[in-house]
Amino acid sequence: MSSTQLPGLHKLPEVPHIGELQCGPLGTIADVHGVSVGHCTLDEGALQTGVTVIRPHAGDPFLDKVPAASSVINGFGKSVGLVQVEELGTLETPIALTNTFGVGAVAQAQIRAAIRANPGIGREWPTVNPLVFECNDGYLNDIQALAIGEQHFNEAYDAASTSVASGSVGAGRGMSCFDLKGGIGNASRVVRIGEREYTVGALVLANFGRLPMLIVDGTPLGRILAGRAATEKAESAGKRADVAKHEQGSIIMVVATDAPLDARQLKRLSLRAAAGLARTGSVYGHGSGDIALAFSTAYTVPHIAEFIVLPPLLADQHMDPLFRACADSVEQAILDALWSAESVTGRDGHRRLSLGESAPDLAHLLKRKS
Repeated sequence: MSSTQLPGLHKLPEVPHIGELQCGPLGTIADVHGVSVGHCTLDEGALQTGVTVIRPHAGDPFLDKVPAASSVINGFGKSVGLVQVEELGTLETPIALTNTFGVGAVAQAQIRAAIRANPGIGREWPTVNPLVFECNDGYLNDIQALAIGEQHFNEAYDAASTSVASGSVGAGRGMSCFDLKGGIGNASRVVRIGEREYTVGALVLANFGRLPMLIVDGTPLGRILAGRAATEKAESAGKRADVAKHEQGSIIMVVATDAPLDARQLKRLSLRAAAGLARTGSVYGHGSGDIALAFSTAYTVPHIAEFIVLPPLLADQHMDPLFRACADSVEQAILDALWSAESVTGRDGHRRLSLGESAPDLAHLLKRKS
């Protein structure tokens, strides 16, 4: 992985590699076979927002559902579709990410797309369960403008590919993370269990945390940056800056794997996303909606069937490598969001600086210890 060059000539050092497991060839959630991602980004003055769509496979997810489960680590969120996922253990639409006030429009777009593909939905067949996750991008984006519409979901869906962008794109356009510019992050890890290799990939929508909390691969980078900012403000204003604000925001963590797991096992896998999140400094604050979803591409569940034949499933006692890969991938994906994001100016002149602009001496800081 090479160093990253951001606008403004702030060259970031190589992002630290979390853990000992190797990443897949792409280093994104698309390393999991069949998974693709598309973004639609709105970058128009006060409108700094977008939609991101994750397709679990190239087919029709209503006819060929994938097993899935979720964990709500802190429930300060307004997602749609989680109740049925919890009950039935499958996905039947692509996974969509957007801003809080865009959830309704994106859910309606998912429903319309499903009906176009399957006109029997809601008539001869049951209704469809749209799945939309959200974070509040209202600091940078004029969220009251309700700018997200059906066309933005369609654009993101049509753009889905295995070439997955990170940073200030799609749903991540207006997101903040540790008081820096956040957004979309990606990572993957490969594990060997017996004679087989399996991949775990993660995509996060990172919009959480306060600067003093940020930990990068064990280094308390946030305390260093916050202390420096407080000193600079005190020198200019004659008093100490207040950096002890409450954590707020949200993070959505989507975990994919090609390991053959059922919904119960995927529930267990999704919960391990919290370990990766905690390592970056989050304490799942009161105002933070922290939700993880895990799904498997190892098999599909047909919509029309009298009996469902599952492949041999991985035994529970062999899941520890997947748990480790999940935690490492989520932590890595959060760092990827910070490393990849560019600075953004949005509503009322609000601005979030990229990590590169905030810490041009980042390479030196990462060598420091607490």
